[in-house]
Amino acid sequence: MPCLFALLALAAPRLVAVVLWFATNWFRGIFSSVLWPVLGLIFLPTTLLWYTAVQHWFGGNWTLWPVVGLVVALGIDVSPATRAPRRRQTS
Repeated sequence: MPCLFALLALAAPRLVAVVLWFATNWFRGIFSSVLWPVLGLIFLPTTLLWYTAVQHWFGGNWTLWPVVGLVVALGIDVSPATRAPRRRQTS
């Protein structure tokens, strides 16, 4: 079940973040203001989920693997999801 949830998180991180927000207390006590999770949900949802996972599972210690995970999450968030095919100019 946790692996299925992790795959769902990669496929639809905004959906997972909203479900975690309303169905659990996953985000409680991590952020001092509601502004940061909302901005994370809009702009960097995978990074938001990874940051909260590090706070829960690693105790907030940013060692090698949490930083590697952060770099991967940022790469997922900022990479383009689809590439538009280029049209060739014929003249």
